[in-house]
Amino acid sequence: MVTFYEEISQSHQEWIKQQKLFFVATAPLTGKGHVNVSPKGYDAFRILSSRQVCYLDLTGSGVETISHVKENGRLTFMFSAFDGPPRIIRLWTTAVVHERGSPEYEALAEREFPELRGHKSPRSVIVGDVHRVGQSCGFGVPLYEFKEQRSTLLDWAKNTCMEDYWVDKNSFSLDGLPGKGAAASSSYATWWRQSVPFVTGFAAGMAVAVAAVKVVGARR
Repeated sequence: MVTFYEEISQSHQEWIKQQKLFFVATAPLTGKGHVNVSPKGYDAFRILSSRQVCYLDLTGSGVETISHVKENGRLTFMFSAFDGPPRIIRLWTTAVVHERGSPEYEALAEREFPELRGHKSPRSVIVGDVHRVGQSCGFGVPLYEFKEQRSTLLDWAKNTCMEDYWVDKNSFSLDGLPGKGAAASSSYATWWRQSVPFVTGFAAGMAVAVAAVKVVGARR
């Protein structure tokens, strides 16, 4: 049976730190959108306090987690025992994305992820405020023996222009939500907010012009 807690206990923290794999789950607000679950490796997860966690988000083929968190902030972490006694722990959080280059990213990456920070692959640090912790049995999860972390992602990034890749592959989610890259940058968001009055005024002007043309045409 599942047991719920309001924060991450010390025993839960110690167990989580021993895990080599975790999952993140997100979804857009629209009911027809794609629900996303992503596995995460490396030493990329940190417990900042009993009610706050973060992880270093490495570049992937998609940008679902970033897009969903930017839209609605909902992010669930899951850890499962693949050796030893069975256990599953879920952390339900309200999250925020700090993209690479921002002051928040630089501070967190330098303090929490010094070994990975120097690689080209990291694209953000995602921080989650924990509002519920759940522990369940995991009796049906098979046993696996951990061998090692793959170096493939970090090796691939060494020979890739990440900025171009982010724009090409990480600008939008599968459902068209802004992700990372030019389409989701703060400068773009600022430009769009400033442009809304102009766009609204232009649309209103066009509506008036179309109506006027219809009236003139009717009189002819």
